[in-house]
Amino acid sequence: MTLPPSHVWLNALLQALQFAQSAWLSTLYSLGITDDSHGAPAWPWDVRIAGENLVIDVALARQFAWMLAAIVFALACVLLALLWRRAWRWLLAAAIGALVLAPWPSPSLWLTAAVPTSFHTNPTGFTVESIARGSRVYAAHCVACHGADGRGEGPLAATLHRWPPTMASALLSRRADGELFWHVLYGMRDEQGATMPGFAARLSDREIWAALDYMRVLSASAGMTAGGSWPVPIALPVLSVKCANTQPRNLAAWRGHQRVRVVAVDAAHPPPFEDPRFLTLLVERNAPPSVETPAIRKVAVQRSDRAPTPNVTTLFGARADCVADGPDAWQVLAQIAGVSASTLAGTEWLADRDGWLRALAPAGRRGWADGGLMCTTATAPPEGAQAALRSDPLTATLRQMDNDPVRFVKGGFVH
Repeated sequence: MTLPPSHVWLNALLQALQFAQSAWLSTLYSLGITDDSHGAPAWPWDVRIAGENLVIDVALARQFAWMLAAIVFALACVLLALLWRRAWRWLLAAAIGALVLAPWPSPSLWLTAAVPTSFHTNPTGFTVESIARGSRVYAAHCVACHGADGRGEGPLAATLHRWPPTMASALLSRRADGELFWHVLYGMRDEQGATMPGFAARLSDREIWAALDYMRVLSASAGMTAGGSWPVPIALPVLSVKCANTQPRNLAAWRGHQRVRVVAVDAAHPPPFEDPRFLTLLVERNAPPSVETPAIRKVAVQRSDRAPTPNVTTLFGARADCVADGPDAWQVLAQIAGVSASTLAGTEWLADRDGWLRALAPAGRRGWADGGLMCTTATAPPEGAQAALRSDPLTATLRQMDNDPVRFVKGGFVH
């Protein structure tokens, strides 16, 4: 797919703003002007540029971009006037004219409240182990108000003067990781009092970050259950992978290089054939770490009869043999798919080269009959893509994934 032109410049603007603010924070910290907070530099002001507002209001973003351009132009004119004295009047007039003609959107539109951890990022790496830990934290401390499904309808929700927000929306995408962390740690208040208690005395930083990982999975689960799609892009959780007789490796090593197909297998759903268009990862229910199940042992026997061919993968030769090396992946992926663990077998996912889950084929559906692509910018395939979709739906889906990547993550999504 081709990105709309506005999204290209908007994404560049958002990334530039994120980089500028982060670089400024690092500079202040290195100079000793600001301290650290919970293991990272603390943002010293109570406001920041609201990328999440710019991403949902293109007109505001355009005004903001012109304002920045006018300021940069005016500063350049002033500096040039200092060096070129004979033209200083003309340069100063040009600077004033640019500032007068520039749009000046209200700061209340492009600034938002900030906290010391606004620019912190989640250190867990979004691993299966962290998500599993977060599910336990959520069940013990959050489910009473937010509900088991994350819709904000827990048994204690009605006792609050403001109902908890639903996680089936794009709520998490509009808030920075560090701000969610801060609000869980110290709670939230409005003019009527506390809307959420703080957990600083009950939970460690590690437990809070894990709970936020789980809430992203819960958001995906609620979105799939309600509307058949993920409300925000979600990454393929990081886990240990064991391929044939090799040592376990971290799934994150594949990011940036390979697409990944994830397949939930059991006795009735055997491993699929290898496909050179992506790496295939098998997930088995309750598989203990580093133990080969009968299905995988059978594949190993089939492959042992063949002479190895380095760096060559046939389209329909050997069955996939890379397995999730841990017991928690099945339950985590079942939640991402929005189904129960008992009905997950046969489900497939596709992750792009950057590690984002982009497509889902539910159990019982034969292959990628309609592509199943999620997290896209365009509302329909471009001209000519419909014929490609009919002739080879999987290849068409992979091309869409490559041509329409998840563009921006911090402060809002363009996707």
